[in-house]
Amino acid sequence: MKYTIHFIFFLVLISCNSVKEDAFFVQINNLESINGNPDYMDSPFLSAGERMYVVGHQNGTFPDLGWHIKDEMGGVWLPPIKLMDGYSLSIKKDTQQICLNEAVNFENYPVGASQNFNLDELGIAIRQFHFVPEEEKGLIIALKLQNNSSEANNFQLNIHNAVDLLPVWLSDSLQLKNGKDKGKWIMKPGVYTAKDESNKWFVAFGGKGFKPSMNNQLCDSESNGLGFNQTLSKSIKLKANESQVIFYAIAGSYESRGEALNIHKKLLKNRLQLLEEKIIAYQNIKNFNALNTNDEGFNQMYTWLKYNSKWLMQTVPELGTGITAGSPDYPWWFGTDNGYAVQGLLAAGMHKEALQSIALTLKLSQKANGDTGRIMHEASTNGVIFNPGNLNTTPKFVSLLWKAYAWTADSKILDYYEFIKKAVKWVEQQDKDQNGYPDGAGMMEIHGLDSEMIDVVSYQYEMYIAAANFAKVKNDMVLANDYNQKAISLKERINSDWWVEEFKSYADFRSSKEKAIQLTEDAIIRADSIQKPWSVEELENTLIQIKADQNEGNSPYVVFHNWIVNTPMEVGASDPDKAEKALKSAEKYSNRFGMFVTGIDRDEKQEKASKWKSFSYVGAVMTLPTGVQAIAEAKYGKADKSLEYLKKLENSFSYALAGSMYEVSPDFGMMAQAWNIYAVAVPVVEEYFGIKPAAWKNEITIKPNLPLSWDDVSLNQIKVGNNLIDIQVKRIDNTLEFKISQLHNWKINFEYAEAKSISFDGNKTVKEKIELFDRVHHIKVEM
Repeated sequence: MKYTIHFIFFLVLISCNSVKEDAFFVQINNLESINGNPDYMDSPFLSAGERMYVVGHQNGTFPDLGWHIKDEMGGVWLPPIKLMDGYSLSIKKDTQQICLNEAVNFENYPVGASQNFNLDELGIAIRQFHFVPEEEKGLIIALKLQNNSSEANNFQLNIHNAVDLLPVWLSDSLQLKNGKDKGKWIMKPGVYTAKDESNKWFVAFGGKGFKPSMNNQLCDSESNGLGFNQTLSKSIKLKANESQVIFYAIAGSYESRGEALNIHKKLLKNRLQLLEEKIIAYQNIKNFNALNTNDEGFNQMYTWLKYNSKWLMQTVPELGTGITAGSPDYPWWFGTDNGYAVQGLLAAGMHKEALQSIALTLKLSQKANGDTGRIMHEASTNGVIFNPGNLNTTPKFVSLLWKAYAWTADSKILDYYEFIKKAVKWVEQQDKDQNGYPDGAGMMEIHGLDSEMIDVVSYQYEMYIAAANFAKVKNDMVLANDYNQKAISLKERINSDWWVEEFKSYADFRSSKEKAIQLTEDAIIRADSIQKPWSVEELENTLIQIKADQNEGNSPYVVFHNWIVNTPMEVGASDPDKAEKALKSAEKYSNRFGMFVTGIDRDEKQEKASKWKSFSYVGAVMTLPTGVQAIAEAKYGKADKSLEYLKKLENSFSYALAGSMYEVSPDFGMMAQAWNIYAVAVPVVEEYFGIKPAAWKNEITIKPNLPLSWDDVSLNQIKVGNNLIDIQVKRIDNTLEFKISQLHNWKINFEYAEAKSISFDGNKTVKEKIELFDRVHHIKVEM
């Protein structure tokens, strides 16, 4: 409903100056950005469009990176193929060559990234900005060369290109063989191209005035694999204090050399337009479901996590479009992660991206599992399924589908009703001993932990509620009642069969005594191996208690204190008194960055930050468990405590990569992670502002539960179906003043459970609930 006036004015300004080469940098200079942490210049960045992405280091280098394809996860990727290991710059003046591999700073933007290099000995400063156009198979690099000396400066600019055409992970199962790469200089239009000799994989790179160089040695790097290095050079002449802007592009194709050349030409010709289009796209992401609080750091984290989500969107036309799990080692699609991440996209107003991700996940699941209703866990961007699906994935995805329908009212989601019924049946069929609890691995990837898991049954409860809602919309009332009764029954049993009063916690798992003994003995070995003597002592006491247990059959056990014990509160299945105890118990399994994945791994001092010595999740503090805890606290009325957990997440925001939040807090694992948007947007939008959408019937329920520190806040342009809602709130003493406006005259149910009274639009005071129908409403809540 509101648009940023200075942004529109800025675009007009750019249009008027588009004839100037440096208009490109004028445009960049007006964008929001975040400066990088100087201590993390030798760590990764991600810049991405939906067709291509680039991963390098913030200092301007492209070292070997990643483990899924060992040392190959960085570079320039056009999924499902890689084009280059990377590119680098050098300056040659007379006989001296200076490699630009130590940028003095890194600056991240929603749309791209910038690095500055100072060559004081030559009086030259270079700013390198790159971005990936949103829907193009290419990368544009803009270089601003500044002569800071009082004399003319002539030198040679070299761009070193490390060509390495190869396929994405799991391509060997498609009998794809990586061939040797061979290069070819195309005199007209002056572009260097390369092809994999065994496949139709092509890359094209170059810029106006660049020509092949005889010196193809990369700066401080050697090429591995079947690729090669190719340097392109350009002579530069700068007058005293003069600057010059140069453009360079990299394009790819897995169809033909001609397509790669055409894309390369388009990138250079339309660079300003492509940048402007990307800026507008990201401005729209910012504008919808836009949060404003008196905490600018929190506002920034919320907004940039939306940007992060867009960075992770990936299109492979032969398959579809969807959000990928994380960069650099999980740049493909996960049904499990999407059960969380896509709910975050919906809450953040990114409905198009959410619906695309759902459609692709279902398509890949059909490919992996046929019509069983099972959701796949992980698939590479070549369409190869790695894991057909963990047990927790399917019920969580069903609940996501209901969220998507409630937020968007997209009729295509109703077409999945038959799938939903099959999904419910598939989950129920995994109950091997017919005791009402499916058997199999959930979110916790600990060896042997695959009996009856608390996250699986929590999400099963959530699944029944979602399936019942779908059945009601489809007027399938018999099945709706059946699902509802199953949800009621399961909730009761979660609070009886899974609660362990001694630990004031829900159990990690239910199993036989013998299996619990084995898992506990394994946990002792684990704790000892990572030098947690206090944990060993606790587990040894637990082992004594388990061995003394006289119960027959499966029993609930608290061994690992995994974060999943908080999922009953996440989904609202916990009795309030148990929730209060469990949430209190969970507090000790956190540090200043958030929740430990596995409680027995926690640090006594609770102040550990990693620095990525090796890839392991043991001892990890993770964003998803922290977000789940924040949702759980808010769902049981504890908004202030919930916000404390989100502030813990904020401690790792921009910690290592400016504008991003690592998967493992604060600086380990994936540098951008899809489910982070779930961790922040869902508690803010659905719990604090209390947005409960019912777009299919043109109705919204608003049940605010705002933290006390949020005394002047707003959430604007909230997308619900084709409606837009603005909510502005001010706290004055014991009164909350709301202004709620909407684009269409939908029914708004406003509830505030702890209110002494509610007055609205000049009407008399009422209690707890009111119904509103006009486009603008003013509400006062007396506390």
